[in-house]
Amino acid sequence: MSEADSLARLREAVVNCRRCPRLVTYRERVAREKKRAYLDESYWGRPVPGFGDPTARLVVIGLAPAAHGANRTGRMFTGDRSAAFLVEGLHAAGYANQPTSSRRGDGLHYTDAYITAAVRCVPPDNRPTPQERLACLPFLERELALLPEARALLALGGFAWEATLEAAGRRYGGERRRVPFAHGACVPLGPGAPLLWGSYHPSPQNTNTGRLTAAMFASLLRRIRDSYSPGVPGRQR
Repeated sequence: MSEADSLARLREAVVNCRRCPRLVTYRERVAREKKRAYLDESYWGRPVPGFGDPTARLVVIGLAPAAHGANRTGRMFTGDRSAAFLVEGLHAAGYANQPTSSRRGDGLHYTDAYITAAVRCVPPDNRPTPQERLACLPFLERELALLPEARALLALGGFAWEATLEAAGRRYGGERRRVPFAHGACVPLGPGAPLLWGSYHPSPQNTNTGRLTAAMFASLLRRIRDSYSPGVPGRQR
């Protein structure tokens, strides 16, 4: 990473990316055709950059933008049911200043948290390919380098878990760890590196069935916060 790199430069690179033809075609088609509930809105229809506190100790990594959530609003985990669950949980844990995330400019701010994703474009059927994940991996690697206070990486679901393991191996050095995903799993990434944590993705499929509940998510966030010393970035207990 260049010393001149910054989150602003990374954002520009993400927004202008056209590396994956399948994803470019799909994100733009969704933005043209729209959902009936949002016919009067202008969709973002581009790759979605990360969002949050640049001094964050908690970095949350999702799967990819939702078709009518972040692909519409232009901000990660904004404007859909997954966002509603995630942001309400982060607010309850003290990471967000409000419990809702409906649109850019709605006043949402994160403190000590940064939200991003393994893939930056909405994929058909919410299923990016392994090749698309690899194409996006340099963005996540750069992001980790530009978030030097990070002490915990929270991967939402198995796809994000694999992408984060890969990016962390490149960023922090050492051999890529082969660790199976599980809700509540915690993996050390090496001396001085953050801990990697796993959570089920807050998709309606998981939250409506009780696979992931608000209590489960709150408990995990408490464990994560307890893994580093409050007020002392970079130092673990």
